[in-house]
Amino acid sequence: NTRLTGGKMAFSPQSNTALLNKSAALAVALLLIAGCAQKVGTGASSDAKPAVAKVAADLVPLATLAPGVKQDMRYVTKHNFMGRPIAGYEAGVCWLSRPAAESLAGVQKELSSNGLALKVFDCYRPQAAVDDFVRWGRDMSDQLNKDMYYPRVPKSELFKRGYIAEKSGHSRASTVDMTLQVIDAKRASKLVRGPLANGIEVDMGTPFDMFDEQSHTDNAKQSPDVQHNRRWLRTLMQRNGWKNLPEEWWHYTLVSEPYPAQYFNVPVRSN
Repeated sequence: NTRLTGGKMAFSPQSNTALLNKSAALAVALLLIAGCAQKVGTGASSDAKPAVAKVAADLVPLATLAPGVKQDMRYVTKHNFMGRPIAGYEAGVCWLSRPAAESLAGVQKELSSNGLALKVFDCYRPQAAVDDFVRWGRDMSDQLNKDMYYPRVPKSELFKRGYIAEKSGHSRASTVDMTLQVIDAKRASKLVRGPLANGIEVDMGTPFDMFDEQSHTDNAKQSPDVQHNRRWLRTLMQRNGWKNLPEEWWHYTLVSEPYPAQYFNVPVRSN
């Protein structure tokens, strides 16, 4: 990835003409750099606030800051509600804004001492992927995974109910879909409930991306253990500066997200 870094310039005494010539050359160079950045940089959607190259450079792979976080990136695979890889995902890697990644590193540090780990399903999501969701949502003939992901919701109502939208907070690079994974069942049992064994996910009641009221974080029809686990995860994340989307127990956004008005469209790649 290309990173633009700011530096300081020291000027030695010289003639006014030389200074003007140098300034003009610098201005042209900066304009050329800006033009290139617009062509190959963040690629924000046409109605979104444009982003500049230095913003893209602030997106970092989560593994570099929080290697203990498990990654199961669903949208680069067929294991998702569309049943196929999603546009914009070229690698199964979690990318986030630097503040979001740093915050999750702190969360993971807290969890690791308690026999648990974060597990992420999706992080930064390119606008191209959101557009792919929208195209799929409007195609009533494609209901391949309805039984698994939206058995009680007609596909024709996915937009109306807010499950599919033309913009996603994920494209701002500070939203994560997550759960908890057990690392040490004995230690984890002091904090979370339900079936616990090393390597399995903590019971949250529904699969990730299930479009249903059962996925609402405070759904009262879930078992006491599931309700406890969802609340425990929410409390943990809130304590670290994240807010939950009430309709999805897995969905969290950094409250102080650095780019609240920018929707990026850089493909998800390994580097």
